[in-house]
Amino acid sequence: MILEGIVTTLDEMNRVNVAPMGPIVDESMSTLLLRPFTSSTTYRNLKKHGSGVFHVTDDVLLLARSAINDPGLHPETSAAKHVHGAVLRSACRWYEFQVEQLDDTGPRTRIDARVVHVGRHRDFFGFNRAKHAVLEAAILATRLHLLDRDDVLRQYAALRVPVEKTAGPDEQVAFELLERHVAEHGRTVS
Repeated sequence: MILEGIVTTLDEMNRVNVAPMGPIVDESMSTLLLRPFTSSTTYRNLKKHGSGVFHVTDDVLLLARSAINDPGLHPETSAAKHVHGAVLRSACRWYEFQVEQLDDTGPRTRIDARVVHVGRHRDFFGFNRAKHAVLEAAILATRLHLLDRDDVLRQYAALRVPVEKTAGPDEQVAFELLERHVAEHGRTVS
């Protein structure tokens, strides 16, 4: 099963990289299969250090901001306990992991990781329809280089409906941020 969340890694200067990612997980959450693109910072950091932290969160504004590499994104973190990594303070729970195997022969790396420590900050609030819509919009925003722009715009129009009907302030801000990103991407590509 793919579980959407956020991966944090550290670079050579110990700066935190925050990236949305949907690893394939087992039911016990003891292993993760991550598949970042070889062009990503997450890939470079995992290849260099061999560890990171996967976070389960209901904070879709954080997911949206990380999906578009918002330069102003500097979430509160604390040091991971068992790996070279950072834990997001706004996460519900986190999974510190060690890379066991890394295959980067294709365009998407295959990274098999073993969870070495689990932590919990708070209960998972849950997703309403707007949170789901923002999550889908964030995933689309990370794939603009792969997808037809008109198709993405059609999907955003459909996703806007549950946001308008059920969103709280964070979901509204997150969706508008993603819409601006998609619109700006279209201008820079044209």
